[in-house]
Amino acid sequence: MTELSNPIPDRAPRSQWRDVWDQFKTHKGAVMGGVIFLLIVAVVFIGPLVWPYDATYIDIRSRNQGASFAHPLGTDQLGRDTLARMMAGGQTSVSVGITAMLLALFLGSLVGVVSGYFKRLDGLLMRLTDLFLALPLLPLLLVMVLLFREPLNTAFGPETGIFILIVGAIGLTSWMPTARIVRGDVLALKEREFVLAARSIGTNNVNMILRHILPNVMSPIMVSATLGIANAIITESALSFLGLGFPPDFPTWGRLLFDATDYLQQYPERVFWPGVAISLTVLSVNYLGDGLRDALDPRIRGR
Repeated sequence: MTELSNPIPDRAPRSQWRDVWDQFKTHKGAVMGGVIFLLIVAVVFIGPLVWPYDATYIDIRSRNQGASFAHPLGTDQLGRDTLARMMAGGQTSVSVGITAMLLALFLGSLVGVVSGYFKRLDGLLMRLTDLFLALPLLPLLLVMVLLFREPLNTAFGPETGIFILIVGAIGLTSWMPTARIVRGDVLALKEREFVLAARSIGTNNVNMILRHILPNVMSPIMVSATLGIANAIITESALSFLGLGFPPDFPTWGRLLFDATDYLQQYPERVFWPGVAISLTVLSVNYLGDGLRDALDPRIRGR
């Protein structure tokens, strides 16, 4: 009687996140975008800790200087180091973008899940979404800034108050696309077999949403998150460029653009640096979102 050979052990099941990473790294634009975005975040948050100049330090004797070893990006009309102001402005712009994105993502996901799962609330919530979509964005933001600037500045101070105002204004006016996308996915998921099976064993609505619905709509939510950062940075820059954002002594990339327009003919590089920073950040985040969309979609993964 022949001796039975040892059975070959089964391979461990492949991780879904490993498949996502394998698909993501094949998208060269997304990988490059992720690297550039992480580099920008590292420079604006770590750079001020090692850079010797403060963004608000005024040195009249060094005003309007060009690029040099002491000031690689030159100085402004008050002698403040442009590189230090770029890093400080990047902290504000990126912080506003991420915080406003989180607010819009929370509101959009909440409205989308509730609207898609509860049929009796669908009509009301979608008409509310249509109402917000019909409102002109920029005039609405301007009205919110003019109405709530002074009360928030009085309650929280000029810097914290305007930060809360800008984040709230952007977040409250940019949740609608996320809500529509999430609602569509939830409507499709409600009719899937695993949801019907969970409902047949008596799973309540809260557990159904948290354990079965929400994990399966994380893909569009994460993609909306990356694109929401870019939209929030652009919106904040537009408000600051119009002079309705942060105070003049509190730099953001949009504020630097606004301040540089008076010196456009004499010192055009002052417009160039914040413009390049905004463009690179938005472009890298958009590429990152494009790669995440392809990697998280099981219908595209593996192509």
